[in-house]
Amino acid sequence: MKSLLFLVLISVCWAEPHPDNSSLEHERIIHIQAENGPRLLVVAEQAKIFSHRGGNVTLPCKFYHEHTSTAGSGTHKIRVKWTKLTSDYLKEVDVFVAMGHHRKSYGNYQGRVFLRESSENDASLIITNIILEDYGRYKCEVIEGLEDDTAVVALNLEGVVFPYAPRLGRYNLNFHEAQRACLDQDSVIASFDQLYDAWRSGLDWCNAGWLSDGSVQYPITKPREPCGGKNTVPGVRNYGFWDKDKSQYDVFCFTSNFNGRFYYLIHPTKLTYDEAVQACLKDGAQIAKVGQIFAAWKLLGYDRCDAGWLADGSVRYPISRPRKRCSPNEAAVRFVGFPDKKHKLYGVYCFRAYN
Repeated sequence: MKSLLFLVLISVCWAEPHPDNSSLEHERIIHIQAENGPRLLVVAEQAKIFSHRGGNVTLPCKFYHEHTSTAGSGTHKIRVKWTKLTSDYLKEVDVFVAMGHHRKSYGNYQGRVFLRESSENDASLIITNIILEDYGRYKCEVIEGLEDDTAVVALNLEGVVFPYAPRLGRYNLNFHEAQRACLDQDSVIASFDQLYDAWRSGLDWCNAGWLSDGSVQYPITKPREPCGGKNTVPGVRNYGFWDKDKSQYDVFCFTSNFNGRFYYLIHPTKLTYDEAVQACLKDGAQIAKVGQIFAAWKLLGYDRCDAGWLADGSVRYPISRPRKRCSPNEAAVRFVGFPDKKHKLYGVYCFRAYN
């Protein structure tokens, strides 16, 4: 008799959350029912979505009940939560959560994300004004009572991966310094997937560099003795995971298109580094960053055979049409070096942002 009474009680009771916004962050609605209804299904119509920096994108996600066309049972409130997955599978970054009329976005997603809600079962997430850090895999989770299901969507960005080492030379960056170095050059530290795609597109670089997951790797398309041996197969070589504070390597950075104009400044004379900085300012611009010259070269086909100063004190020039005296063997951003800022004279590349 006692067992029968307990079953009757749990078949009709449930816990409702407090109606304020705190319920979005810390509570899940808990309904307890004895009946087995149709199973909740969450589906992403596309597994990969492509966009670019500054654009808007919709990450698809819809929910159904198995063998029915309805979005919800009507008995329970629906809770939708979007998170970003990280290389640490135990950690996720909160992006957006919605329950009833309550909405909350997190971190640098605030003011840039909202649900599409084109139908009652549409949990798709719209991200506006995309930034480089938005790249990655996102999880859509829908919770209804004791039922929940998830779907994962990858957001890929059009862009370019480039190797970077500072003025100090090869293998002088710990992981945290590598992150800052990329940010300083209008880019972010690249992921393995981004490096792998760059390798498939022909990137060949013999110096190992940090990636966003804390691993150290390098891409080889033309095996040779100094780079793992000439009898090895092409691929992305993996040094493994190293101490982020003490180990030092180069870094692979990723950047995308920009909202502005990249150009070589026509000037009557060659310039020292300080003169180059001032010349760009006088022209209503700033001295360009390394990420900007790579983006202009890769995404816009920018081609110029004149070596010029960049913001980090390096001198480079972009060649998209190989020719004699201008990178005859391959299209590339050619690296001259880190010349003496006070005495060496070069042209300058500038960048003017659009408002």
